[in-house]
Amino acid sequence: MRGGALCVSVLAAHAAQAAPDPAVSGGNAPGQPERMVVHMTQRPPILTFPHANPVGQPIRIGGQENRRSGHQYDWGVFNRGNGEAAGFGPVGRYGVSPWAEDWSNLRDPKKHDDLFDALKYIPLTRSGNVWISFSGETRLRNWFETRPALGTQKPNDSGRFGVRNLYGADLHIGEHLRFFGQLVNADAGGWGGYGYGSTYRKRLDAQQAFVEVKWNMLGAKSGFMFGRQQFLDAPSYMLYARETPNVPLSWDGFRAYMVWQRIRIDAWDFVQTDDSDRRMFHDVENYASRLYGFNATWAPPDFTFMGQKGYSFVDAFYIGYKLNGSAGAIVGPKGAVNGSDTRNNFGMRWHGIAGPIEFSVGGIWQGGVFRNASNNAPRGVSAYAINSTVGYRLPDQSLHTFAGIQTDVYSGGNASKSGGTVGTYLSPFNPQTNYLDTTTYMTGSNLISFAPLVRITPFKSVSIQFKYPLFWRDSVNDPVYKSSGYYKFAGNFRGRFVGMAPQVSVAWQINTHLSWTQYVSRFMTSRALNEAGGASGTYYQSNLVFRF
Repeated sequence: MRGGALCVSVLAAHAAQAAPDPAVSGGNAPGQPERMVVHMTQRPPILTFPHANPVGQPIRIGGQENRRSGHQYDWGVFNRGNGEAAGFGPVGRYGVSPWAEDWSNLRDPKKHDDLFDALKYIPLTRSGNVWISFSGETRLRNWFETRPALGTQKPNDSGRFGVRNLYGADLHIGEHLRFFGQLVNADAGGWGGYGYGSTYRKRLDAQQAFVEVKWNMLGAKSGFMFGRQQFLDAPSYMLYARETPNVPLSWDGFRAYMVWQRIRIDAWDFVQTDDSDRRMFHDVENYASRLYGFNATWAPPDFTFMGQKGYSFVDAFYIGYKLNGSAGAIVGPKGAVNGSDTRNNFGMRWHGIAGPIEFSVGGIWQGGVFRNASNNAPRGVSAYAINSTVGYRLPDQSLHTFAGIQTDVYSGGNASKSGGTVGTYLSPFNPQTNYLDTTTYMTGSNLISFAPLVRITPFKSVSIQFKYPLFWRDSVNDPVYKSSGYYKFAGNFRGRFVGMAPQVSVAWQINTHLSWTQYVSRFMTSRALNEAGGASGTYYQSNLVFRF
């Protein structure tokens, strides 16, 4: 049912025993069927706020449909799916980054169909060429963990709570110039909490503040962005927006892009925003962490497979990291070794739809050099990552069922060596939180993951995913890594199998502006890890989000 007027006919089986009420029956004669008109609003689609990862979305949609039902800029074929191929993150009605949303269609008052449309397009000149759009998000998130961090984090039965506010303004001056600014503030509490820092508790500060210039050049839609901004033009399993803490990841620098009909290119050079100061408006640049690189995406010609249409994208990229201090640390015979770490990532990814098949296959080779902080001795780096998700979209559209397999391999090294090549793959900049593991206990270093998954969308506003990842160490000579650093168990973990974490997530788009997602997982550690001092635990997370 898509909403509108729903006509319900009810036979008056006992009409002879009850006198009709014209106000209820609509004036029907006695003994005639009652006809009542019930006005119902349209259910909001689950694609209102699509998650990252172009494979296995709740509902499969095309580029034109995404453009009509959402508010993505017109990037042609790159709008397909959740629009992530355009390089600005997934965008439905709302996007991960509000500056990726185009609300210019609201110049026509007839297209206003929401209370908040009055804030999404406000003309500042009579012609409407100068206009401003406001955006906002308030997120309430809570966690509960029986044995946090594989049993290494105390106390047990930890309950944490976080709230954040992200509110911004997007000022357009004609077609070629705009200014975007976004403020953030956040707080956290709970019982048995741990890990709280400046990314959880933040007084009012500038989360984003940049200027963008747009023009047409060489037949391409081109742009240059300078200032503080979020960056999402990388595979979400490699780099994303830092979802678990309250304060998203942001960068200071520049980005330039060009988008043709079937090719787009993007180049950037950033330093990470230093958000460690808790005072108001004190975030500055963190020159110890840099991100720079180049991406090219090609959309090959569409094709037919198994009697159905198909399309794909091929990404080729170079992404460089420069890390200093604890951020660039590696593991040595005596524990963490600080130093400067340069990582050069050369990668490719092929993703798209081939009839009922949805796929994403990518590989990254990571080179570079690590220099020990104590003696400046260099060590070469040679690491790799292989990531894939392949699945089948069942033809029964009532549930929009997607069933697939996700596999990930991140190379490990040898922590007992103090020299030679470093073989541990490093993923320092917050890959998508729920890509590997809902609990976030595991991260992309020295890891092999195999995860069957099934997603169903029984209603247009509810989507459910079941996932069963199993984890192994790639190298038994390297520790088990977590999101920051590595695990230290009471005993010596000698096994390869780490454990498994069956999990389920439910996303409910309550209305256009309010969503509620819940995650439940049981991380079951292996016998060898239990003997070393690890422990199984239950994890629960809830997110209630308001957006406009």
